[in-house]
Amino acid sequence: MKIGVLGTGGMAAALGGAWTAAGHEVVIGGRSGEHAERIARRIGAAGHSSLRDAAAHGDAVLVAVPATVAPHLVGGLATELVDRTVIDCTNPLVPTNDGLMLDSAGATSVAGQLAAVAPEAHVVKAFNLCHVSIWTLRPPTFENVPLAVPYCADTSTAAAVTETLIGSIGCTAAPCGGLARAASLEATAALAIGLWWSGGQPRAAFPSPGEAPRP
Repeated sequence: MKIGVLGTGGMAAALGGAWTAAGHEVVIGGRSGEHAERIARRIGAAGHSSLRDAAAHGDAVLVAVPATVAPHLVGGLATELVDRTVIDCTNPLVPTNDGLMLDSAGATSVAGQLAAVAPEAHVVKAFNLCHVSIWTLRPPTFENVPLAVPYCADTSTAAAVTETLIGSIGCTAAPCGGLARAASLEATAALAIGLWWSGGQPRAAFPSPGEAPRP
């Protein structure tokens, strides 16, 4: 699959690298050609380009820029993103005295904002719950169980593309409903990351029903 990556930060490199290793044709796009080239060379991507060219390249497009920047960037690339699956991995989080909180600047989830500014794209919320280091594992498996990747999508086409990308890196897709539920994934990220920062283990709070002791 052709994948355009918007951004040159940690998530762009980690997910772009995972998809490159899985055999996808990844192009890294950035405002700085030098930074994009450096990331592309490091992960063995097919190439690097401007943000606009990366958006036009991909059957799928990963938005891996800060959440505050994402809506403006995607809105400016709306023409290039028509009929493409646009994956939002951002988290609009701000530190407060009471832990991490969702940024209240947006009335909807970041994914919802992207869908509003690029209405002819197929926006998906996915890959936002784990630290960047998890996506560098080949594959991300824990206690012999593949990592589950929750996602929200409104169309069957976007869901199919997302599940292909999730499965190709050795993970299990976990559909969580339509894009209207993307805010729940962003809130879950705030909770989980806050627990990690405090030394807790979020997975301990969500045991499988099959793990419950029998009476």
